[in-house]
Amino acid sequence: MSRTRRKLKRAALMLNLFTLPRLPWVSDGEDKVELSAAELESLRSELSELAEREAYLKAQLEHVDEVLRSARLSGYLFIPSLCLVNHFQVDDWLPRFVVLQGPCLFFYFLSTDLSPQDSTLVPDIVEVGTLSSYTREFDESHHCFYILTRQGLRVECSSTSKTQVNSWLSGLRHDCMSEQEKRLQNGSSQSA
Repeated sequence: MSRTRRKLKRAALMLNLFTLPRLPWVSDGEDKVELSAAELESLRSELSELAEREAYLKAQLEHVDEVLRSARLSGYLFIPSLCLVNHFQVDDWLPRFVVLQGPCLFFYFLSTDLSPQDSTLVPDIVEVGTLSSYTREFDESHHCFYILTRQGLRVECSSTSKTQVNSWLSGLRHDCMSEQEKRLQNGSSQSA
């Protein structure tokens, strides 16, 4: 089959996607559509599904708006995820949407997710520090840091933006220092 013929066939397929073959149009001076009961029910079902989808998308948008307004820090960071490839464990750094909001650090798969994949309390964070940078494909340099919790959980994060990493480091360190100061004040006031 020639290249021109394939292009023509592909164009015809695309045009067919934009037509509504199941809706017979009647043209007698006025544009009317004749629908069978099954076609009408199918359209009602499609409209209902679209309304549900619209409500879900609206909820996602409102959630993202609320997160961005109330979060002290938020953004996509790369977090390592172990996966098996041909029976070998492979570290792959995947983007996750991370939010520092109130006394919690939330980890979402995407910014539009309505509930987090995981979370940790800021008072449980005992250490925040830098890690050495690494280079990924396309010569992208990633700047890294880690978060260590009281329970021994260590979360490593990276970003191509050194400014973003510095913002996270200073924000988390500030919050951790504030929490340590609160604990010290509570300890000294209880002993008095």
